[in-house]
Amino acid sequence: MLGTLECVVLDCHYPPALARFYATLLGGEVDRPDPRWSLDEDWSTLHTPSGLVLCFQRVADYHPPQWPDPAHPQQVHLDVKVPDLAVAEREVTAHGAAFLQRQGGWVIYADPAGHPFCLLPARGGSVQP
Repeated sequence: MLGTLECVVLDCHYPPALARFYATLLGGEVDRPDPRWSLDEDWSTLHTPSGLVLCFQRVADYHPPQWPDPAHPQQVHLDVKVPDLAVAEREVTAHGAAFLQRQGGWVIYADPAGHPFCLLPARGGSVQP
């Protein structure tokens, strides 16, 4: 092992809003003080209950990926297990996510900054759309 994962960073237009979106999806604490970085309008964080830290950085000329267009690649995406797919879909949509596509039991959405993420039912979870 050469290192440890410190965080996953997503580019966007407005970091605090995207951090709050992912807090709704994953739980956790937005912009918790952390000596590893400073927080401002250009950098926001989400410390998730699992221990993963997502960071969001402002990019002035941000261009969101286009699903599934290879000319505008997704760059990164998150897979999120949920106990009830229908409930999760309603919640993410209510908080600004946009539906992209269904693939088998997975459902692909774009977050408010355009990053794709997949909702997948936890084992034994509800799959009805």
